[in-house]
Amino acid sequence: MQTSQIDHIGIAVKNIEEASKLYTDLGLKIEGTEIVESQKVKVAFIGIGQSRIELLESTAPDGNVAKFIEAKGEGIHHIAVKVDNIEKALEELSAKEYQLIDKTPRIGAGGHKIAFLHPKSTKGVLLELSQSH
Repeated sequence: MQTSQIDHIGIAVKNIEEASKLYTDLGLKIEGTEIVESQKVKVAFIGIGQSRIELLESTAPDGNVAKFIEAKGEGIHHIAVKVDNIEKALEELSAKEYQLIDKTPRIGAGGHKIAFLHPKSTKGVLLELSQSH
């Protein structure tokens, strides 16, 4: 498995417009927003170097991001690493007995293939694998 960089850090927020002010005040720019219906989330991407910050706002009260904010408050939700072959990465990590939330990739924001590892097997960190198309 080849990982090349942190793809993004996902931050759960109640309101993207309010949360993005901090980053624009730091001189960063919003690269775009998108709604991912399957995940009940609105996403804003902020480029910083070769990585991105991903602001996540729930679009439904029963969405995973809404549940996260209710339980833990706003803050870092996950870290995503870029992989060259997500299917192979999932196979290797499963063989090493990491608990997979996604046994097969799904399509996330930007059309990327994504899959998550359960925090119970990653020292409390929700880890996302991301493969560009």
